[in-house]
Amino acid sequence: MEKLSRKEQIKTVAARLFRKRGFKATSMRDIAKAMDMEAPSLYNHISSKRQLLEELLMSIAQSFILGMKEVKEAPLNSLEKLERLIKLHVDITIDHTDAVSLLTNEWVHLEGGAALDFNALKDDYEKDFKGILMACIKEGHLKEVNADLAMFSILSTLRWLYSWYSKNPNVNKIDLEQQMVKLLIPTRNE
Repeated sequence: MEKLSRKEQIKTVAARLFRKRGFKATSMRDIAKAMDMEAPSLYNHISSKRQLLEELLMSIAQSFILGMKEVKEAPLNSLEKLERLIKLHVDITIDHTDAVSLLTNEWVHLEGGAALDFNALKDDYEKDFKGILMACIKEGHLKEVNADLAMFSILSTLRWLYSWYSKNPNVNKIDLEQQMVKLLIPTRNE
């Protein structure tokens, strides 16, 4: 396994602390202490606590955007694409649990261009997700449901999956993917 750079180690620790304490309640001193460093030494790697939050959130957002691009370009029908997106959420949640947790509440602390960029990525992702859902309904793969409500319900569940996974970290990833697909896709044949 590749060793993380010092900056990546700091980001990992910061994500864990932001998740446990919240962005506002976590200080640079807290991060330094968890890293077994002096607080001023952190500034050799990052410029601010806000920079850490921005990088963590933008990295996760980019992972979802890249995954969406791959799913959209894959030679799959709309239902297979929807299943693949649910699996994407499971995979990213398992691989980056602490950083994913920041998507539920801590993104509100983004400011300026970072907030605009993050919201644009979120909006693009949701637009594409809804498009795939609507194609599933149109093609008869899914029950006739309100696409906005279905998207909201599915994404809300997936955004909070980190909380369940934190209490059940030994679950098999493939089993979890399969369970989430069964739970979240209201297929016609059920």
